Amino acid sequence: MNRKRTLISDTFKVTKRRFTENTFGKPQCGEADQDGPLDIKSSLEYLMTLFPRKVFNDSLPLIVMKHQLYSIHSAKTLVDRQLNLLREQGEVMMFQLGFDADTFGLVFTADYKEKTLAGTAGTGSQGTVEKFLNKVVPSCTDLSFNKDKMLKEFLFTDSEITQLVKCGVLTVRDAGSWWLSVPNSGKFTKYFIQGRKAVLNMIKKARYGEVLKNELEGRRTTSHVKFPMKYHIHDLMGAELVESIPTTSGTLLRYVDT
Repeated sequence: MNRKRTLISDTFKVTKRRFTENTFGKPQCGEADQDGPLDIKSSLEYLMTLFPRKVFNDSLPLIVMKHQLYSIHSAKTLVDRQLNLLREQGEVMMFQLGFDADTFGLVFTADYKEKTLAGTAGTGSQGTVEKFLNKVVPSCTDLSFNKDKMLKEFLFTDSEITQLVKCGVLTVRDAGSWWLSVPNSGKFTKYFIQGRKAVLNMIKKARYGEVLKNELEGRRTTSHVKFPMKYHIHDLMGAELVESIPTTSGTLLRYVDT
């Protein structure tokens, strides 16, 4: 009888360990978050390996959604704190992508500068963009800018602001203010939303509205899914559009009826 209890206990520990160290090679929610400090930069670097460069002809910086980090680390407050530190240090930039007020995109600053410069090289806006990248971006923790700040603090003219809007570095928020933006990110937003709906629908249509994560990762996708399945799974888990349930066979994803 004692031997049987020991075996059950051993089995439970193995199951728990398998859940807290997911198949992505990164700690998921659970004990791993409590073992030491979170390494948000490494998590960002991992998630960015899932970004489909070829879909956009390598013209965009690698974009990760802020909430995708929550699929790896459950301590949201600590994630936000470390992320803010990376932004203050000028390593990471955050954007409001326009389709959801609470959804934010993240890029590495160096990657953003490189792609933005490449996209405006040889155009009449190149000098203005370089000025923006040199004067505004290094200390940029704002998601938007008003006209007074652009004119008086950063010393841009009205015509220069117009150039920045035309090349996609800024997008109109309302009269006299602009969102910081990723140039040519409209297609990214379109494909992201399209893929999210398609993958979420796969889970919804599965038996009982649930599917094992490792099984979903291996499924063939339709033309509506342009991104790797893992990219979308991190999105659905981080945005809590699915419920993640540990089982002896792996993590089960269950559709959440909202």
